Amino acid sequence: MTASFSTLQGLVASFAEREGDTALIGFNKEGSQSYSFAELADLVQRLAGGLVNAGLEPGSRVLLFAPNQAEWIIICLALVSARAVPVPVDIQIGREELQHILRQCEAHWACTTATLARRLEETGIRLKHILLDGEAHEPGSWRSYLAASSGDSLPSSSSHDSAVLFYTSGTSGQPKGVPLTHNNLMSNVNALLDLGLIRPDYRVLLPLPLHHVYPFTIGMLAPLAAGVPIILPSALTGKEFLRALQEGGATAVIGVPRLYGAFYEAIDSSFRKRGRILSGIFHGMLAASISLRRRFDLRVGNYWFAPLRRRIARDLRVLASGGSAMEPELAWKLEGLGWQIASGYGLTETSPLLTFNTPGNERIGSAGRPIPGVDLRISQPEEGRQFGEVLARGPNVFSGYWRMAEETAQAFTRDGYFRTGDLGYMDEDGYLHLIGRVSSMIVLSGGENIQPEKVEAALERSPYIREVGVLARKDRLAALVVPEAEAQRQPEPIEDLIRREVQRQSSNLPSHHRVTDYAISQEPLPRTRIGKIRRHMLAERFDRAKSGKEKEAAAGPVPVEQMSPEDQELLEDPAAKAIWGWLPGRYPDARLAPETNLQLDLGIDSLDWLHLTLEIRALTGAELDEAAIGRIETVRDLLRETTAAGLATSSEAGDPLEKLKRPKELINQEQRRWLEPRPLPVRILGSCLLALNRGLMRSLFRLRVRGRNHLPDKGPFILAPNHTSFLDPLAIGAALPQTILNRTYWGGWTAIMFANPLMRLLSWAVRVIPIDPKGGPLSSVAFAVAALNEEYNLTWFPEGGRSPDGRLARFRPGIGLLASAAPVPLVPVWIDGAYEALPWGRRIPRLRTITVSFGEPIDPREL
Repeated sequence: MTASFSTLQGLVASFAEREGDTALIGFNKEGSQSYSFAELADLVQRLAGGLVNAGLEPGSRVLLFAPNQAEWIIICLALVSARAVPVPVDIQIGREELQHILRQCEAHWACTTATLARRLEETGIRLKHILLDGEAHEPGSWRSYLAASSGDSLPSSSSHDSAVLFYTSGTSGQPKGVPLTHNNLMSNVNALLDLGLIRPDYRVLLPLPLHHVYPFTIGMLAPLAAGVPIILPSALTGKEFLRALQEGGATAVIGVPRLYGAFYEAIDSSFRKRGRILSGIFHGMLAASISLRRRFDLRVGNYWFAPLRRRIARDLRVLASGGSAMEPELAWKLEGLGWQIASGYGLTETSPLLTFNTPGNERIGSAGRPIPGVDLRISQPEEGRQFGEVLARGPNVFSGYWRMAEETAQAFTRDGYFRTGDLGYMDEDGYLHLIGRVSSMIVLSGGENIQPEKVEAALERSPYIREVGVLARKDRLAALVVPEAEAQRQPEPIEDLIRREVQRQSSNLPSHHRVTDYAISQEPLPRTRIGKIRRHMLAERFDRAKSGKEKEAAAGPVPVEQMSPEDQELLEDPAAKAIWGWLPGRYPDARLAPETNLQLDLGIDSLDWLHLTLEIRALTGAELDEAAIGRIETVRDLLRETTAAGLATSSEAGDPLEKLKRPKELINQEQRRWLEPRPLPVRILGSCLLALNRGLMRSLFRLRVRGRNHLPDKGPFILAPNHTSFLDPLAIGAALPQTILNRTYWGGWTAIMFANPLMRLLSWAVRVIPIDPKGGPLSSVAFAVAALNEEYNLTWFPEGGRSPDGRLARFRPGIGLLASAAPVPLVPVWIDGAYEALPWGRRIPRLRTITVSFGEPIDPREL
């Protein structure tokens, strides 16, 4: 017999019966922390008693303004146990919306973090802060409120008392307060338990922010009521999501369609990168699996893709989706891979579930059947329509908005049904099918009724379109289009490409659903934290993009509040935040956004990575290896990989100078062979090449050499020349005395000097060591240090790459790290005339005089 609860206090009281069973697993950068149900019950009761003793009165609204963590759940349940009313709020909310909520709910207490407390102070509203991240002895820390024991009596709640005050996500204006009673919330929880949707062996991963009622009820309350563990990732990044999945042993995920879309895209992308053959096999097997599942209900994906699923998350079986409708195509793909999709439909006002697609009896493409106790009906459709507004009644439906009588009256029919604002119909088997929102329905002057979600889904099938927001402008159907980074790599102008893609994808739609006007934006669409488009903001964004004002204001970083919820979450990580703050100084004239392409927009080529990784390591402590660099295309990728690398290396990164004391440990066996003695034929080839170079430079370019007497009699030493032309190393090679030339290595960019077998042979012959920017931040420097340790000299270009205009460029960090790791004399070299002979972009050199000047050696320890 499944337990049934009438209040959240009754739910908390049941925790003690589960004793040592795990209730919460919270991941952090150091590892994870677990709480048993007994520990959770003790902390909640003691904290509730301490808050009552501190003067917290029944019915008081208390702001919950903090990221997901175990302490969030502990404090929330303690507030409920003390008969206070938690008010969960999105930590990414704008200042005006935050002030609106604080004034309307009249909160005097706030549970937050030290960082977010400063944001609350900026609103000008005085609040008493309880800090989730404070130490036990610190004043204001949540632990400082713990009572000595949990035996203190607490005020009891009625099932009809307000339990939590949520605020709607504000997709169409200012958020509205939605008070939900104990009965509202627990009726939803009890219905889920009665349906057996949460099994005793489940371990539930909860990556969604708890200020939404969907993760609050389905992701927090329901698992706690079922007695199964909740797993909280430390951040909503791909690396942390997978880490929590794997290390937490999650069997089910509470997510939203955008999360699962990114999840599938990561799988799909990994196969596409492995080549056409493997990608074709994967997609062919997936198509066959989906076909067998749809036609004969055969789940062959369970077996065909078992190795793939084990590699991603061995125990994962169920993907629960809510918040918005999942595209059937995505659902079928995930089902085809062998996972079960459990989807539901509801709203904040309905606590939230109204319908559910039960795994095993689901109907993909529908919203499912009503859950026990919920009564649904469809309002009378207008003439010419097959659907109407979905109306709902049941114990989970709220009774009215917080202090908004007029809005409450408009939200209910005369006979007490709640107007959901969604359009849909019921099929003959009782499954609800949703068409779209009443408020987002676009009606043009010709009488055409258009659901923008349908058009958006069609256009987003293009591989060159990331996202679309459809709206009406000047009585025309218009779209704000955000292109994929791939679109910028195509040879045709992006405007022509997007026009063609909009026309091609629109051709599959009815004529009145086809877009006739569009604007291209490089900024992500404004969305709520669970991915819904804030449609009331589309018109202003469309007009700005259409008029070109977006381009005018392109330079510099985009405001954080304009980013997607996932990107805002990403910037909560200190390493990602540090990189985001560093980028504007390094690229002051560039438009910086999460989707900014490092190569196409910032001009970062392979050689730049050597210096970038060193700067990033100095800034954050994160070391980006070759695999990580290979995955980076956009600023978003850079932030994610830096966050992941910082997590992986924070405990073992160590001082790079200490590592460079043993340089050969940083390079592999294949790389070490470049430092080994060359066979006689290769030495002869090298001597011939150097002699030929000396003759050509002196005859064709009338080479002049100054300051040769400054060169040290004995090595090792580092030659540090300016770099303006491909002729620079040839000029230095011809200017050096033969005795020094025979003991000199050269740093050579792998993309040129090791691009093919012939170039590798020539590089080997003249002692060029590979500088591989994608081999990690220290491997190239380790090569150079190893050569100096063998008493060889080294030529190293401090600027990294050629100067595009002939002027001396900023020195890169590599020379500083090299000189610190191997403090041998530095010989400055100035090359004059090479830029005039062969400047940037010219293929055939002009015959100009080239002068090489050697300066006096410098002891790097004096710099």
